[in-house]
Amino acid sequence: MFFSVHPWHFFMLTAAQLVFVPLILLKVVKKDSTLYKYYSFLLVFSFFSVSLLQTTASTKWDVLFASTYTLFTLAVALYGIQRFFKRGFAYVEEFAIDAGMIYLLIGGLWHFAYEVDINTGFPPMLTWLTSIHFHYSACLLPIFVGLLGRLHKTKLYRIVCLIILPAPLLLALGITFFPWLEFMSVLFYILGIYALIFLSFKASFGHVLQRWCIRLSFGSLGITIVFSLLYAAGNVLGTPSVSIHFMLYSHGILNCVLFAGCGLLGWCISPPSSKDTGWNFPISQIRGQRLIGDQFLSTYLNKNQELSYSGLVDDMSKYEPGINLQTLSTVIIDFYENTSQYKLYSEVFWHSWFVPFAHIYYLFSRRIQQINLPLSRARAEMTGSILAISDELDGRTNTRAWVRKINNENIFTALYSSHQADQKTYMNIALPLPWSSMIGVLELKQQGEKLLLTSNGDGDSGVFLAMNQYIFKLPLKEQFLIAEAEENHLSAIHRMKIFNIPFLTINYLIHKK
Repeated sequence: MFFSVHPWHFFMLTAAQLVFVPLILLKVVKKDSTLYKYYSFLLVFSFFSVSLLQTTASTKWDVLFASTYTLFTLAVALYGIQRFFKRGFAYVEEFAIDAGMIYLLIGGLWHFAYEVDINTGFPPMLTWLTSIHFHYSACLLPIFVGLLGRLHKTKLYRIVCLIILPAPLLLALGITFFPWLEFMSVLFYILGIYALIFLSFKASFGHVLQRWCIRLSFGSLGITIVFSLLYAAGNVLGTPSVSIHFMLYSHGILNCVLFAGCGLLGWCISPPSSKDTGWNFPISQIRGQRLIGDQFLSTYLNKNQELSYSGLVDDMSKYEPGINLQTLSTVIIDFYENTSQYKLYSEVFWHSWFVPFAHIYYLFSRRIQQINLPLSRARAEMTGSILAISDELDGRTNTRAWVRKINNENIFTALYSSHQADQKTYMNIALPLPWSSMIGVLELKQQGEKLLLTSNGDGDSGVFLAMNQYIFKLPLKEQFLIAEAEENHLSAIHRMKIFNIPFLTINYLIHKK
């Protein structure tokens, strides 16, 4: 700051670039990652470039120096994307950290635009403020939120993440284009930030100094966000009550010193460990082609002609103690052990809000012949067969394919197996997709004489996408509730949700032949 040729307030962005962001990243970047190996190298060049930009007047080298820092933010964003694709939506706290890393690139691009004087259509000051916004509100805040989630994750915490993570983009759009959107974004920010302050008082910290540093960090946001609200309200009403200079002094200094400085100190004292240990359950190695049909499946059939399966499960007792065979409907047990002896009728209901997307989806599903559900709600018979799959090619044990068709058109090709973890047996189902596979890991729970199969359980349960080395947890939830309707008759309801919003329901009637 003392050697800078720029006004003092430019130091707030420089502090984030040289101190706050690099140090907090060291607490979340894994030591065995590619980014960590080259982090010192990238940081030295980035530090050198930003320092020269801050301490020298405009030169012909500014493009090179600004590009160097932008490349650093690009490397961090790519690491955040890689983290996300290795895990998916499994841990909301880790997703918050990923988002902070990705947002940093946007801050780097706006910094580049300011330094090389690119005409963004906005005044240079607004370009600079956008860059600082994406360093503090969009990078540091989500990372701090993610670290808090490692210590204390509740339903309220998940709601806070839904507010905080999209807010930087909404606020930037509001500042740039729509004052009313800026005002609404600040209101959402207020809800999220005051909930964060509340959660910071509920979380258990390992050190007294850490506890008060983090509470002070989040607490300072509770003050500065009020200034932001007054500023946004003035823009909407056309009668500014808070000037940009006041915002630079009060809002800027508090965010720089208390929010970023105290927050960084608090998380560096005792950084919490991630609960993400990766996926350790067996994954089908079969990946689909452009068309998932009989010809594709023939490649993976077990060549042992004597091996055949009549049911999706050889013996339902393997799922005990999750279920009790003494009280579970005997027809349900028989259906899973002798599936080929039953007729299946389905009624597909796409929820109203999803119908336009279902029509678009159907254009693709009909071509690839997988998860190819009809648009009509009419009842239709699903014919099918159960075929033995080569365990050597699939990578799991006792794998069998259940192929379901309507009017001789492939609807589902699902590869069934199971695995055990933490004294539970899960149903492990793979649906090959073009060059990938969707994996459904279902936990079996008994409800009286009924059986519930759900991806919304503990442990390994979930819906995943397997592609190359990545196992990505999808924001999907599914459950099957199957019950005995009458003698040798079953009814089942298959419900699907995306981001916890229902979008598909399939009703099944199951009759013994």
